[in-house]
Amino acid sequence: MSRFTSIVVALGVTALVGCKDKQEEAPPQQEPVRVEAPSTQTAPAAPAGGPAAEAEKYFKARCVVCHGTTGAGDGPGAAAIDPKPRAFADPAWQDETSDEDIAKIITEGGAAVGKSPGMPAHPDIKGKPEVLKELVALVRGFRKDG
Repeated sequence: MSRFTSIVVALGVTALVGCKDKQEEAPPQQEPVRVEAPSTQTAPAAPAGGPAAEAEKYFKARCVVCHGTTGAGDGPGAAAIDPKPRAFADPAWQDETSDEDIAKIITEGGAAVGKSPGMPAHPDIKGKPEVLKELVALVRGFRKDG
């Protein structure tokens, strides 16, 4: 072999060995980093309508049976009650009854204010003052003048 050929072969072997060494020295390829897109979900929404909507649900579930849907004291359970349930539309009753008394009747029952013991207490609503306030406002809203 000529000297030139020996040099070319030597350089080729060196180059191949050098490339091989570089491949072995290279860090292993890592999985590409996956970037998640921001979530499009939002936190659960508060109940629609807030305390006023909750007061309306409360009225429909617990009060309508005796006081009726219009607050006239003519609910389906009223026929079996003596004395009859309060008619919220009565302007005289509305004038003589404070919001505090209405709230107390709702939470502590009729007997707590010298009224019919047939009006049950609903103490669970004491822990929800905003809902109780809206429930009193709902009762006030039945007032009929004229």
